[in-house]
Amino acid sequence: MLAILLLAFGVVSRLVVHLPNFTPVIALALFGGVYLKKNQAIVLPVLMMMVADVFLGLHDTILFTWGAVAVVAVLGLWARKNKSVVTIAGSSLLSAVLFFLITNFGVWLVSGMYAHTPAGLWECFVLAVPFFGNTLSSTVIYTAVLFGAYEWAARQVQNTRLAHIVL
Repeated sequence: MLAILLLAFGVVSRLVVHLPNFTPVIALALFGGVYLKKNQAIVLPVLMMMVADVFLGLHDTILFTWGAVAVVAVLGLWARKNKSVVTIAGSSLLSAVLFFLITNFGVWLVSGMYAHTPAGLWECFVLAVPFFGNTLSSTVIYTAVLFGAYEWAARQVQNTRLAHIVL
């Protein structure tokens, strides 16, 4: 049930009008790594990207965006074993940075917009910095909301019949 809700939320969040780079996608991938079954933790976030990209349009850097989401989910699997407020907060920040580095490396590599030199790579990263603010803030905000809401709900239903459905 949780997996289906996360998939739907992730797809819809990419399709509705939103600020550039301000979506819950990275936070959802991290959340999935921490809370979903291990066999769903990586597949679901990538599937979320695939479904949304069918509607948004395929692009040259798709392997990098999907790959970055998978890397974030793997980070979530690690955070699952070391779960604390500090670990989740740090993983949230690291997730945004990893997504930025991986996807912009992909832009540099395949777009043809930048020279394939260290200077071209640097230019690509520098020009992407203004977009990073929304990526970072959305990741931190959505991580806090998703993890906070889940932990709150888990405490509310812990000893009830709903526990097996929600947890």
